[in-house]
Amino acid sequence: MTERTLPRLDVESTAGPLHLPDDLLGHWLVLYFYPKDNTPGCTTEGRDFARLNSAFTALGARIIGVSRDGLKSHAGFRAKHGLPFDLISDQNEALCRAFDVIKPKKLYGREHLGIERSTFLIDPQGVVRLEWRGVKVAGHAEAVLAALQAAR
Repeated sequence: MTERTLPRLDVESTAGPLHLPDDLLGHWLVLYFYPKDNTPGCTTEGRDFARLNSAFTALGARIIGVSRDGLKSHAGFRAKHGLPFDLISDQNEALCRAFDVIKPKKLYGREHLGIERSTFLIDPQGVVRLEWRGVKVAGHAEAVLAALQAAR
């Protein structure tokens, strides 16, 4: 089995341009993909990670959220909910596709392609160590924190 690693991509984030993997190496990374800013589940997930951010930071980890929303939407989402971590705008879906999180979904009986809520725990060398797909929000941030504690 081939190890999954951070892809070589340039992305836009609320911190400015990021050059992957180089700008994200050297510490643990929690990379979480979510469908849309300011929706109930995504807001709860973001707040849960924000509430635990200091515990992640104390373990040498950085949290970054990813959705297809633009930077203006991300900036408003961060400000409105006090998110202490950066968000990546993946409007061209390059990062989403690299992590295979674009999936068929149904909404009001219609099928469309959207982001499957997923989280990846990535080590300081850029190797994906754990992944969660089809995430249910309740208790998820706590489970990721526990996994990071065990992996270190």
